[in-house]
Amino acid sequence: MSATTLPTDGAAARSAFGAAPAMREPARLTDLGQVHAASMRVFHGLGTRTSLGFLGRVAGVASGLAFDTLLDSLAPQRGEVLQRLAGQATGSGASLAIYVHWSASGRVSEMVLRQLGGWRSLGFDVVFVTNSAPPVGDIERVREHCVLYLQRSNIGLDFGAWRDGLAAALADGAAPQELLLANDSVVGPLAPLGPLVERWRAGGAGFFGMTESLAGGVHLQSYLLLARGQAAIADMAAHLAGFADVRNKWRVVQSGEIGLTRRMMRAGHRCAALFGHARLCALARPSDFAALGARFGGEDSLCAYPLNPTHHFWQLLLERTDFPFLKTDLIARNAGRLPGVERWRDLLGEADVALIDEHLALREAR
Repeated sequence: MSATTLPTDGAAARSAFGAAPAMREPARLTDLGQVHAASMRVFHGLGTRTSLGFLGRVAGVASGLAFDTLLDSLAPQRGEVLQRLAGQATGSGASLAIYVHWSASGRVSEMVLRQLGGWRSLGFDVVFVTNSAPPVGDIERVREHCVLYLQRSNIGLDFGAWRDGLAAALADGAAPQELLLANDSVVGPLAPLGPLVERWRAGGAGFFGMTESLAGGVHLQSYLLLARGQAAIADMAAHLAGFADVRNKWRVVQSGEIGLTRRMMRAGHRCAALFGHARLCALARPSDFAALGARFGGEDSLCAYPLNPTHHFWQLLLERTDFPFLKTDLIARNAGRLPGVERWRDLLGEADVALIDEHLALREAR
């Protein structure tokens, strides 16, 4: 195995570098429900906060939203491609991945390079889009894995970058049968990706993701999404093309992430997650609910107070399923102050921890 290639077959170890996996609940495509008794996204996180803390959060979100919306109306922004280079990888044309990168230092970590190599080994032609300014050496290492390299202004977050990366690929004549949206907001993979992609592909045409969220209504979380078939790809591409660069992350999630799933469901595409909400609730133990706080006593409480499964169920996903990632912002900041997150290193092998720590250091350094 080369220095930047991840094992992707089911016989590989749970981690590219650690011990073999224990028996875990395998991923399975679960169609999203048309209706869920989910609260509005403004109530996201109410369950794990005191009433006073929640009101403070709402006030902060509302004031930030109002200020950013005013700025958007007075001085609209649009992301701009600053550099375009041909990649060195040979493309197949059937499967396209748009991978978005950002780091405060501009550096591209070894973990990101391994992710690129992993997607390439699974048959994806990778378009790498960075919202940073990598040094020349890192750019050359990235180009080994991609068919196209783009550097753009850091405007519009991931959805702006996915929009611009896909537009560049389509302008070059790309006509894929499957389109993957990926980014470096997750660390790993900590389990083989191959079997998960195989389950997506076995689902036929449609719109697929890793995890299902109920916050703001049912939707697929956008750190990893796959559209398969010409109709689904066309609708995903249309949604990205219509995405307007806005300053406020809350609005990006509303119009980008949640809006994309709603569009795909309205269009009649099959929409499914490998780790559906109900399945995760069924795997949860009383101690998992107790750790979330006094408001939680079972699946019904998670519909009333919808949470972020990649945050609030991070340990369940890691220990009891073959979910392959940890969220970067969870282990870097843990803004929700979830208990036990600081122990994530204890659950991984030394090589994994070293790779992730290097990635976090490059991402946060200025």
